[in-house]
Amino acid sequence: MILEHKGTTIFYSDQGAGDCVVLLHGFLENSNMWNDLIPEISNKNRIVCIDLLGHGKSGCLGYVHTMELMADVVDIVLNHLKIKKTYIIGHSMGGYVALAFAEKHPNKVKGLCLMNSTTAADDMARKQNRDRAIIAVKQNHKTFIRLAIGNLFRPKNRKIFSEKIKEIKQEALKMPLQGIIAALEGMKIRENKNEFFKQADFKKMIIIGRKDPVLEHTTLIQIATSSNAEIVEFSDGHMSHIENKKEFTYNILHFIEK
Repeated sequence: MILEHKGTTIFYSDQGAGDCVVLLHGFLENSNMWNDLIPEISNKNRIVCIDLLGHGKSGCLGYVHTMELMADVVDIVLNHLKIKKTYIIGHSMGGYVALAFAEKHPNKVKGLCLMNSTTAADDMARKQNRDRAIIAVKQNHKTFIRLAIGNLFRPKNRKIFSEKIKEIKQEALKMPLQGIIAALEGMKIRENKNEFFKQADFKKMIIIGRKDPVLEHTTLIQIATSSNAEIVEFSDGHMSHIENKKEFTYNILHFIEK
């Protein structure tokens, strides 16, 4: 389904009935990433998936998509659907958006799951990596996408999930150049949410990949522990919904139903 917002389109899906669960994809992904999870959790829950700005079938809004700007899109969809309170599961960049939404609207959040994501802001080295990524995208976005997506998986899993990786790349290659760069710019300037997450009184869970090539395992453990968040650890990389599909699904069901 499509909503119009500030002259651009926002795509979302809405299925099932019960407690609402909002699923937010990561960078270079779209709502299709949840296709395997939705049948498992929609029997007793209302599942809302949103294509974030510049991703999937949603358009762009300028040249910097801040996490707050994307969070506003989430709020617009929920208001349109008359949903007052929800669980949110955010993968990677989707986790940053979920945090921005929760900080703006804490009364609308039942629970927040950071899936292969973090409350921390980019440090200087990571900001420099974002700048290098933007240059690489401008030079050859197809090469950037092919390399970036494969590198999200634990090295030994890249062959095992080669067909899935190919599918994700094909979807990402449909993205407009503006959408890729705007997301990188937005992630680079996002604020630290450690203290907010620590103080938040809604239900919290962090899903961690021990061999995640993007996020440091020990740092995520520290964040989760200091925030009194439930910790779920898997042995693989950044793509827990693929690399640890069965265990991931079980833990999501546990989080939204217990």
